[in-house]
Amino acid sequence: MKAPLFRDPVYDGAADPVLIWNREAREWWMIYTNRRATAPGRGVAWVHGTDLGVASSSDGGQSWVYRGTLSGLDIEWGRNTFWAPEIVWHDGLYHMYVSYIRGIPEEWAGHPRYLLHYTSPDLLQWTFRSQLELSSDRVIDACIYRMPDGRFRMWYKDEAHHSHTYAADSPDLFQWQVVGPVLTHRAHEGPNVFRFKGWYWMVIDEWRGQGVYRSDDLENWERGGLILGEGGTREDDGTMGLHADVVVQDEEAYIFYFTHPGRQDGTPEEAYDSRRSSIQAARLHVKDGVLTCDRNEEFVLNLSDETGLEEAAAGRE
Repeated sequence: MKAPLFRDPVYDGAADPVLIWNREAREWWMIYTNRRATAPGRGVAWVHGTDLGVASSSDGGQSWVYRGTLSGLDIEWGRNTFWAPEIVWHDGLYHMYVSYIRGIPEEWAGHPRYLLHYTSPDLLQWTFRSQLELSSDRVIDACIYRMPDGRFRMWYKDEAHHSHTYAADSPDLFQWQVVGPVLTHRAHEGPNVFRFKGWYWMVIDEWRGQGVYRSDDLENWERGGLILGEGGTREDDGTMGLHADVVVQDEEAYIFYFTHPGRQDGTPEEAYDSRRSSIQAARLHVKDGVLTCDRNEEFVLNLSDETGLEEAAAGRE
C-alpha cells in the first residue's frame, strides 16, 4: 500500500478528504481542503483562504493525480475560505455541503462559519443552493447518511455549543430541521457515519485519534474506543490520524485520513514542517463487535468502479 497516499503538489496541505465515484469520468475523485502550508502570513491565515483541491484515480485508488481546484463556488467577492466538503449522490445530482468562512482570518475563532449547499451534475459545474440555517453560526464538518425511514440526517460540529456533534434532518437534501446534540462527551470535530459488518459506525476527530461509536438505529450511539491514535511505521504516518472519511465496499472498509507528519515536540507551529500534511489510507476490521484499524497492515487498495456500490461515509446511492 502506497504511503503517503497523496500530497498536494501546490501547497502541500491536503486535509479533510472525501472520496466520491465520478460517474461521468468513471474514476474516483478525492476532494479535500487545500490548506496553504507554504503560504506566508500571520497566525493561522494559512488554514484560511483555501480552495477545494481535487485528485483523481483511475486504478481503484492505488495512485492519484492532482487535477486542480473546484471553481464557481464563490457567493460574494474576495478571497474566501472553503473547508471540509461532504458530497453525496442522489436523484441524478451530486450534493455538496461545505464549510464556509468569509475572507482569510488570522485567528481560529471569532468569526462565523456556515455550511453552504451546492448541486452539480458532474462534480465540475456547481450551483449554489442555500446557506443552511442550523443550530448556530459556528458550524462546520457536515456528514450525511440516509436513515432507515428514507429521510437524510446530517451530523456536524457546532463550535458555539462546546464543539459537540449536532444533527439535522431533511426529506430531500434541501430543507433541514435541527434535531439537536448527539455526542457531548468532549470537544471534537469531523463526524463520519457509515455501515459495516451489520452495524452503523461514527468516527470523530478527537485530536488524539478517531473516537469510535456504534449504533443499530443511527439514533443511539455507544462508545467503542479509539483508532489511529498511535503513530504508524509507514512514511508520513507516524502521527495521529485526523479528520477521516470511510468507503465501504462489500466486505471491505477503508479509512482515509490526514496526518501532520512533521509535528514533533519542539517544532514551532508556524514552521512548514508543522503545517504540511499527507493523506493516508488504512483498512478497517470488526472483531467481536469492535471496530479496529492496524495502520501498519499490508493490503492492496482496490476500490470498485461500480456506480451501484455503497459509497460509505454518507449513505450515497
